Formats: sequence, structure tokens, C-alpha cells
Amino acid sequence: MNFDNVKSVYERTSQRTHYDWGLREYLLRVYQYMSFALALTAVISMGAASSSQFLNLIHGTPLKWVIALAPLGMAFYMSSRLMSMSVTGAQTCLMIFAALMGLSLSTIFILFTGESIARVFFITASTFGAMSVYGHTTKRDLTSMGSFLIMGVIGLLIASVVNIFMQSGAMQFVISIIGVIVFTLFTAYDSQKIKALYYQTQSNALVTQKLAIYGSLALYMDFINIFVFLMQLLGVRRDE
Repeated sequence: MNFDNVKSVYERTSQRTHYDWGLREYLLRVYQYMSFALALTAVISMGAASSSQFLNLIHGTPLKWVIALAPLGMAFYMSSRLMSMSVTGAQTCLMIFAALMGLSLSTIFILFTGESIARVFFITASTFGAMSVYGHTTKRDLTSMGSFLIMGVIGLLIASVVNIFMQSGAMQFVISIIGVIVFTLFTAYDSQKIKALYYQTQSNALVTQKLAIYGSLALYMDFINIFVFLMQLLGVRRDE
């Protein structure tokens, strides 16, 4: 028996097991951050929707545009500065972002019935979960989807801004369908990207902690966008 070969196989197996355990810890941290952010968004959103004074203050004045655009600005800030922040600073920014998003989404609990919100949330969670698992397990390289999906997001932003002035129901319907498709694909793409980033930086514990926050932000935004676009398609309004 060649003991050198046995030792080599053992070392490779041990190393792979160590890395797989590290990956599980890393992904667990990603989804914990994401889940906490979603829970905070839901609590803030429901709390804001239950306060008529707050709604009049925010949504009855030009301040509504600040609330609507603040999460977008915060997301850009985090994406560009996250790696230079401390872990605590990045965690704080993620929670601030989730809270701002909760304020921005508070009108959903006013416009739509609670039953339809719960139903769409379940559909969103199922879709997100399935695509996230696919992104983590597929052998297919999804990198080439990135530029296509980014162009799709830019197109959605432009179309949404245009429709603010046009107020076209048909156009909103098309935007919502495309939005669901784009962010569903983004979920698989981001899931694979988050896993790939871990393998590139696994030797640096501090970097992987920050990447876990970055990954949770990306997946959080995918989940929220799928949910919002599905609400436009499947949500039942209270005045119907």
C-alpha cells in the first residue's frame, strides 16, 4: 500500500470537509441576516400602516418621495462602501435599509387585503426558495446572465418612471410580469455568485463576514422585488 497516496487522499478529503463546513456556516449567516431584515421590514411596514397620523405625515406630503427613494440610495451606498466598513457598521446599515424599506412598503398593507398579502408572500417564499436552491446546486455557470439581468433592471426602472406619468394599467401589468421573471432569475444568479465569492475569499474570515452581509442584501432585494411585482399581479385590493 502506498501510504503517501493514502495521506494525500485523506488531506484532500479533510480539506474539502472543512471548506464545506465553512460554506454551510457562511450561507447560514447570509440567510439569517436576510431573514432578520425581512422580519424588520414587515414589522416596520405593518406598524406604519396602522398609524393614520404617520401615513398622513409621510404619504400626504412630498416626504413620500424621500421615503420611496431612500432605500435605493442606501442600497447603492452599501454596495459601494460595504467592504470598507466594519462588520458592525455593515450590519447597522443593513438594518437601517430594511427599516426604510418597511416605511416605503407600508402602503401595501393599506391597498391590499391581508389574505392576499399572506398568499403572495407564500408564493414569493416558495419561488425564492426554489430558485435559491437551484443557484446553489446547479453545475451550470450563470455568470453570463448578469449583464442581461442588469439591462432588464434598467429597463424596468425606466418603464416604471414613464408609467408614473402615463398611469397605464396595461403597461404596469407587463412591467410586473417582466419584473417577476427578472428577479426570479436574479435569485438563482445571486445565490451562485454568493457561493462563488465564498470560495474566493474563504481564507479571510473578516471578508467572508462582510460578504455574508452583502449576500443577504442582494437576496433580500431579490425577495422584496419578487413580492412587490407579484402583489401588483395577484394582490386583491381592499376597494374591489
